[in-house]
Parts: sequence; C-alpha cells; structure tokens
Amino acid sequence: MIIYPDIEIHNGQCVTLKHGSIEQPQVFEIKPLEAAKKFEQGGAQWLHVVDLDGVFEYHGENSEIIKQIIADSNIPVQVGGGIRSASSVDWWIDNGASRVVMGTAAVADQRLVEEVCVKYPEKIVVSIDARDGKVVSHGWKNISTFAAMELAKRFERSGVAAIIYTDIDRYDELPESSMANTTQMGTELSCPVISSGTVRNLDDISMLSNLPNIFGVVVGWALFNEKVSIEDAVAVGSQKPTVAEFI
Repeated sequence: MIIYPDIEIHNGQCVTLKHGSIEQPQVFEIKPLEAAKKFEQGGAQWLHVVDLDGVFEYHGENSEIIKQIIADSNIPVQVGGGIRSASSVDWWIDNGASRVVMGTAAVADQRLVEEVCVKYPEKIVVSIDARDGKVVSHGWKNISTFAAMELAKRFERSGVAAIIYTDIDRYDELPESSMANTTQMGTELSCPVISSGTVRNLDDISMLSNLPNIFGVVVGWALFNEKVSIEDAVAVGSQKPTVAEFI
C-alpha cells in the first residue's frame, strides 16, 4: 500500500484543517518545499499536494510553490485543490503534475471529469468526500444528493486512475464510525481506492493495508503532528498481509 504524504498549502504555509474549516488552520513551521524533501528522503513513493486557497476560492497564490515541489522531487506528485476546468487540468499536466485530483468538479461538472479522463488516461484522480453516505463539495460546505458509491462507480467506468475516498464520519471520530464504508468502497470498486482522513496512528495504517483494494492512504495530520514518521508509515504500509488476515 502506497503512503501519500499530504502537503496542504494555505497562504504559502503547510497546514491542516480541523473538520474541513479554513478559518482556524493548524499551521506548521516547516515549509512546503522542506516537507516535500523530508518525505521523499524518508521513503515516500508519491506526494499528494493540495492548494487549499484553490479549494476555498481564496486569492492566494500557491501554484509557484507547488511547481517548485514538482521540479525538485524525484518522485511523482499528484496535485489537487480548486481544479475545476479543462484549462486548469491542462496547465498542471503541462507543468509536471503526474496526476491531477478533482473533487468539487466531480460533483459540479461530471462531464468535464469524464472528458479529461479520456484526454489524460491514468492521470485523473477523483476525490470523493462523504458525510453520512452523501458526497460533499466546496471544502465540505455543500452537501450533494449523490451517494458516494454511485459517484465512485460512475467515474470508475470513466477510467479514473484512482478514487480518493474520505469518510468524514470516520474523520470526525464519531462514536459509530468505523472502516466499514472504506471497506465497502474497496470491495465494490475494481479501480484503485486511496483512503483519506483515516490515519491517526500506525495501527490505522496497518488496518487499511489489510482491507481489500485499498491501494494507498493519504496521510497528513499524523505526519505533521509527528504521531507517525514517514519511515514507519512506509514500512507498515509495505507489509504484506497474511492469508489469515483475509479470513
């Protein structure tokens, strides 16, 4: 299972958001370029970089930082955050992004996502964030009428490289939350599924690595808060489950 270190950038700084809120981000001292290098040196195979100013339609300018991360990295970088037009997809591909992540566009303009999947095979990833089974968008502000599985299967048929699935109920640590929704997503889809918002410790990574069809996990909060190291995360993620663990 691939560990995708999650570098979320707001106003040029590495941050994480509590419950998806941009109003009071947790800001880290390490700079985005330094974080990217640290994760690469620690054994990461991919980087997952998000322009949060793009997600929330702020007027910040993080694209130059992200371009520098791409240029300085010897591992592939997938980029997300406010990519809602064909021209934006073209721009990021032209500027070296190995894959482009589309979230809000997957709700607001599904035809667009289908078209760019055809234009850029294996380079488009759809991010599906779900609360109580329904897909949310625009930084978790808008609740759609789409069921998460329904949307995932539509884009699987369109040829996405992967589905990033965030179970917000699990992220919010609700008492009744579990890995059940993530397990179902992996079981019912044949395209690669990348889990997001599920890791607080190494045990979570170990659990995810044993779920069917979970090819990767996006890890941000736990890495930046030093709950896990990138070296340990990669080591645990690369362990192969035994046959007994599937019974």
